[in-house]
Amino acid sequence: MALEESFRWYGPNDTVSLAYIKQTGATSVITSLHQIPYGEAWPFEAIMERKTMLEEAGLRWAAVESVPVHEDIKTRTGEYQKYIENYQTSLINLGKAGVDVVIYNFMPVLDWVRTELTHKLADGSECLYFDPVQFAAFDIFLLQREGAEQDYSPEQVKAAEQFINGLSATEKKTFERNLIDVFPGTRMGLDIQDVRNMLAKYKDIDRAKLKEHYRLFLEAVVPVAAQAGVRLAVHPDDPPWNIMGLPRIVSCEEDIRDLLGMVDDPANGLCFCTGSYSPRADNNLPEMIRKFGRRINVAHLRSTQRNPDGSFYEANHLEGSVDMYEVVLALLEEMAERKSSGRKDWRLTYRPDHGHTMMDDLNKPPIDNPGYTAIGRLRGLAEIRGLELGILRSLPKLKNLMD
Repeated sequence: MALEESFRWYGPNDTVSLAYIKQTGATSVITSLHQIPYGEAWPFEAIMERKTMLEEAGLRWAAVESVPVHEDIKTRTGEYQKYIENYQTSLINLGKAGVDVVIYNFMPVLDWVRTELTHKLADGSECLYFDPVQFAAFDIFLLQREGAEQDYSPEQVKAAEQFINGLSATEKKTFERNLIDVFPGTRMGLDIQDVRNMLAKYKDIDRAKLKEHYRLFLEAVVPVAAQAGVRLAVHPDDPPWNIMGLPRIVSCEEDIRDLLGMVDDPANGLCFCTGSYSPRADNNLPEMIRKFGRRINVAHLRSTQRNPDGSFYEANHLEGSVDMYEVVLALLEEMAERKSSGRKDWRLTYRPDHGHTMMDDLNKPPIDNPGYTAIGRLRGLAEIRGLELGILRSLPKLKNLMD
């Protein structure tokens, strides 16, 4: 196939083994060194150990997901300069090891956010779900953020109070934990006071200030990445709007244009995640690919179903609010353009992102990385593979991608 198929892997303790990934037909893996604490430099030896492990399993390390950006860098407080230097060292060592795509995000305090991790669908499978009323319940009544109620409608505040009052003490604790301690590949052990303390550091940081901090970060790391032969790929905010009073600055077309212009270099690029952009109806995904495709360095393909009340859930990969046909077509057209112009990095890697917990996976113990069970992602991979083959076979202008 033209698109390189990949699978996310959370390391040696992942219940979805490299052997299983190999059986999906994917030829590469997107992974990280999750054992290294946020902010520490990645040693060359540790990178090579992981790369060797993957290659011995017959898989390529297609991209790092991710080298996390320490909170001090985002707030420009504490030891931010040391953490920037560590980040530069990690990029240099990854480049030396031949790992040339690095995914990261610039989301303040929390990473991706969902209010339910096992939302049951009509067919019996389970998915990730975001409900603004449930999040308001967390924000107002558990986190007790000052002024939080002003960010929601009176109807949402009333419904949020009813929701939180309907939970037992144990259910409240589980609900809280699912919101504040779901970081990819790791558990931070955060409690509600930790989140309050982190929020306090953003008291005087508005959208403009956070964008300025982002620009300074890019100015420090993009030249190092370019010199090391590494292409950065920023992951969009998830969900793509402000939460807990915090600005999110990688959420829409305007944000993409701004960040790419901060440091106009091919090493400053995008991880195009259709699932993260899609909860906003104003994000036209195929159009965004056609506008910024030359700066896409890796793709995550999944779909969400937007609901009129502002909630959304993870849909099947070819369903929901994402026109996956047009998305895959736009990616293939971008690759054809790259190949015809002689770009060495013409081939794009994607992974099926998130998946429903379904079939036999429903009977297994809960995993540490919600959304990353095997069967749901395998279904997504198979569906996108078939869609891609149909597009390539039906459009002669893309024939050169089949060679």
